[in-house]
Amino acid sequence: MAARAIMIQGTGSNVGKSMIVAGLARALLRRGLSVAPFKPQNMSNNAAVTADGGEIGRAQALQARAAGLAPHTDMNPVLLKPETDTGAQIIVQGKRRGTRAAGSFMRDKAGLLDAVLESFHRLAAQYDIILIEGAGSPAETNLRHGDIANMGFAEAADVPVILIGDIHRGGVIAQIVGTHTVLDAADRARIRGFAVNRFRGDLSLFDNGRDDIAARTGWPSLGVIPWFWEAWKLPAEDMMDIASRPGGACKIVVPQLERMANFDDLDPLAAEPEVSVEIVPPGRALPGDADLILIPGSKSTIGDLAYLRAQGWDIDILAHHRRGGHILGLCGGYQMLGKTIDDPKGVDGRPGKVEGLGLLDVHTVMGGDKRVTLSSARTIQGDLPVDGYEIHMGQTTGPDCAGAWLTLEGRDEGAVSADGRVRGSYLHGLFTSDAFRAGFLAELGHKASAQYGAGVDDTLDALADHLERYLDIDRLLQLAEPLA
Repeated sequence: MAARAIMIQGTGSNVGKSMIVAGLARALLRRGLSVAPFKPQNMSNNAAVTADGGEIGRAQALQARAAGLAPHTDMNPVLLKPETDTGAQIIVQGKRRGTRAAGSFMRDKAGLLDAVLESFHRLAAQYDIILIEGAGSPAETNLRHGDIANMGFAEAADVPVILIGDIHRGGVIAQIVGTHTVLDAADRARIRGFAVNRFRGDLSLFDNGRDDIAARTGWPSLGVIPWFWEAWKLPAEDMMDIASRPGGACKIVVPQLERMANFDDLDPLAAEPEVSVEIVPPGRALPGDADLILIPGSKSTIGDLAYLRAQGWDIDILAHHRRGGHILGLCGGYQMLGKTIDDPKGVDGRPGKVEGLGLLDVHTVMGGDKRVTLSSARTIQGDLPVDGYEIHMGQTTGPDCAGAWLTLEGRDEGAVSADGRVRGSYLHGLFTSDAFRAGFLAELGHKASAQYGAGVDDTLDALADHLERYLDIDRLLQLAEPLA
């Protein structure tokens, strides 16, 4: 039996496409179907690592989990990781292909559509249904030529489309009807229905609006989906989605770096009832009452260190340490805590050597092969298991590495300052391990009670229930056409 496929496109970025695909994946899995998520092209610095050492967008990793699958590079064959405002690293089928300026990328996507279709058809040969997620909006007509993310892919793979609008941001009638207006006839015909997401209040109040959209476009409505209040419990992919999470007395402060990457480290902490996570935006000082300052990963370590200093956060961090506070740096944040960062070939941004914050007696040299791998470690004190992943360039060495706090594949990992209050590590995802997180918070004088992994699965089930109630999944399945 031929696999079926349907593509979820949105009227813009951040309208909830990723979450709807995740919820649909869990709902269809529970109906007995084998499901795979697929996003032709994604742009995110919050990458997930696959078992074969590749990188994909974290949203596709969550969707894979919802579908009961391990993440695979075919689920997101093209990943763009912004390094500057005008340039990005290009990952193709999990592997780095190089760095390109935005204009150059838009002019020349040679071979990318072939790679995208190859990955798509490999998945289609293995599963009953492929849930495809678009990127941004198909209404960006200036991007239609050479497009591989929205209608360009839908045309090449000959798949039907459902369009999602976001009523929370306002103007949803104009979002959907406007998209209908600017699309050419062939692209317009690919859209088989629409849904409205993130409604708050009495759904009946939008009956006339829903019917007006249907009358103006000729597309049937598949539903008006209320706001899903538990969405914050799921890992966020987009930096637009990360937010402070008020909780208990343990206050963890995070400076919002310009090129912040792999900030999923914050999700398990935010899930703890006793923990408050405060994301500090640029232009604001880091609060002085933090239990822990956590410096996250970065796609451009030297650039983000300069950005950190421009906000005056270096002064706040050093003052926090003088007051006896604890500091944790992960990946790029770990590198920033050292004495120097040397990037002679510009592998992580612009070439150069800079002084770090000097809170760890270590030095980092960028270069060599990029390390991308799933990793299992254990804490040196307490012998607690820690599962995570590494995704970084460079080597960090120095006296404080003798105070490593993890063992990973037979080697020491990380560094600890002489006073024991400053730590760094290249291992992302370590807080997903419940026992480790409990031990870490205990050192700060607080208790952990969350079961993080189980909580994510419970939330995916709740999301599937939500969509079963408010989205016409039976009709969506009817619209999902068998692939030729």
